[in-house]
Amino acid sequence: MFTEGHLTLGIGFPIEAYSTAVPTMQNQVAMAQLAEESGFAALWCRDVPLYDPGFGDVGQMYDPWVWLGYMAAHTSNVALATGSIILPLRQRVDIAKSASSVDQLSQGRLVLGVASGDRPVEYSVYDATYENRDEVFRSSVEFIRATTHRPSNWKNEHVEYARQIDILPKSYSNDIPMLVTGNSRQSVEWIAGNSDGWLMYPRPLSQQKQVLKQWTDALDSAEQDWKPFAQSLYIDLSDKPDAAAQPIHLGYRVGRQGLIEHLGALRGIGVNHVLLNVKFSSRPVVDVLHELQEFVIPEFAALR
Repeated sequence: MFTEGHLTLGIGFPIEAYSTAVPTMQNQVAMAQLAEESGFAALWCRDVPLYDPGFGDVGQMYDPWVWLGYMAAHTSNVALATGSIILPLRQRVDIAKSASSVDQLSQGRLVLGVASGDRPVEYSVYDATYENRDEVFRSSVEFIRATTHRPSNWKNEHVEYARQIDILPKSYSNDIPMLVTGNSRQSVEWIAGNSDGWLMYPRPLSQQKQVLKQWTDALDSAEQDWKPFAQSLYIDLSDKPDAAAQPIHLGYRVGRQGLIEHLGALRGIGVNHVLLNVKFSSRPVVDVLHELQEFVIPEFAALR
């Protein structure tokens, strides 16, 4: 999924076009299997715990851990990624156990995108404090790191040492890649030093180039080696291969040639993975996937 100097493609659930807040969620296993066969490097799911009519859609609607467990059983090699689990809303012990469980059951395919959340209404329902979510986010990252690895370097201060408890299972290969989404109320330097990569929103190429410079500078300051940079991108793939790009929400309506050029330009500035979202597709999504498989993905195939 991530290689320095290379760009791969992922696709976000639900893999369908829909104009309402709630997708149909039909044929998602078949679409996920087609995406895997087509060469997508990752399948992404969102953490949208509540339906807020004032905000937008509900993502894949189902709980992300249930959904990823279900998809793990119906796919073989594709990475299973979260974009993103809202850490301050949930008990960190439950996140650690769920993440390691999915990672074990999928034989090490989980990529854990995490975020601080930005909807106060969700915090009120969860009885969580919105104002200190930055602090809770940091402590949750540290806890998940400590408890999903073997041996665990977490010691529960509330349990006497002779009866020290632990969380099982541990991650499949002793490492769950963790990507921070946006800034999550943290400095870029903190993200560089404490995450395995950065997941960002789409921006015009010149602006994204500046964000990437912040990332590489922060990695240098934190004395870290290369870590990947990923972003999302909504697309409505035109049936005319040479159709010029037209802006849509967080992406473009564009022909495949323009899409290839744009993805190539993103690779050129250092983007390593692009999460495609087909919500706004004006064509049957199965046709879009077949066109991407034939013409686009070979340009950005995952390295084996």
